[in-house]
Amino acid sequence: MHLVLTRFGRWLFGALLCLLAACSSQTAPESHFVLLDGSRLSTSQLRGKVTLVNFWATSCTTCVAEMPEIISTYGKYQAQGFETVAVAMQYDPPSYVVNFAQTRQLPFKVAIDNTGAVAQAWGEVKLTPTTYLLDKQGVIVKRYVGAPNFSELHQWIERLLAAT
Repeated sequence: MHLVLTRFGRWLFGALLCLLAACSSQTAPESHFVLLDGSRLSTSQLRGKVTLVNFWATSCTTCVAEMPEIISTYGKYQAQGFETVAVAMQYDPPSYVVNFAQTRQLPFKVAIDNTGAVAQAWGEVKLTPTTYLLDKQGVIVKRYVGAPNFSELHQWIERLLAAT
């Protein structure tokens, strides 16, 4: 009985938090990311991992300012099944993105959205940074426009990593 109540209590707590935080329960769109090394990654390949998808640009001061926190977040949770994909916007020159990724030693996957199709598929993303947090089933549980509150984001990630 206690185990059932505990599980129900956690579910109820999560549902309440979701309501208060304006969560989404929309499945992430099936899209194909072209990574800096030329390889491809699809949304479906991210299933099984808690994933942060961050739309950014090298010309966006908030994006550049938040990148050390994104790097730190990735480093903190990567070994537990956390993934990050940073998607550079269509207007961002690829050479700038490559230079940024190399000089900042970005440890996670970096994609270039050459055609704008990825940003469009994810809800016509136009403002940067726009960040999505996906659960292990590929459901968007949180969306941030602007820099995330990283302590709140870490709580979300920990909760999602702990979920079975």
